[in-house]
Amino acid sequence: MPVFECASETDIPALSKLLSVLFTQEIEFKPNETAQCKGLSMIMSNPDLGAILVVRDGPSILAMVNLLFTVSTAIGERVAILEDMIVAPTARGVGIGSALLNYAIGFAKNHGVRRITLLTDRGNYSAQRFYSKHGFAESTMVPLRLPLT
Repeated sequence: MPVFECASETDIPALSKLLSVLFTQEIEFKPNETAQCKGLSMIMSNPDLGAILVVRDGPSILAMVNLLFTVSTAIGERVAILEDMIVAPTARGVGIGSALLNYAIGFAKNHGVRRITLLTDRGNYSAQRFYSKHGFAESTMVPLRLPLT
């Protein structure tokens, strides 16, 4: 039976492998194990920054998602950015993604989060349908990025 919980530092190698799968599917990103491990460690070492939630089946991690916390001045409340949602290819199609997303939403509510924002690739219609099915709606806002090197 799958277990839903926060990831630990010992999970970083397995989580980095999942991120590599995700980043090969996304247009904007490329896998980079060093950067992925560094980012995962930064989140895990600072619970005020966010949480990495996982689905385990025994020793295996089947899926993961990040919730990164910030404050919205528009609503005067704590909000979250949902990132890096990925289900292992061998675990897809049986509801693990939906169960993890519902767990993440409950986790966010229990931690005082009043809004969750996420991004998907513009052409990833299956992800957009998935999130829409779970109550997410397209925003009128347009994301823009400025890489700082």
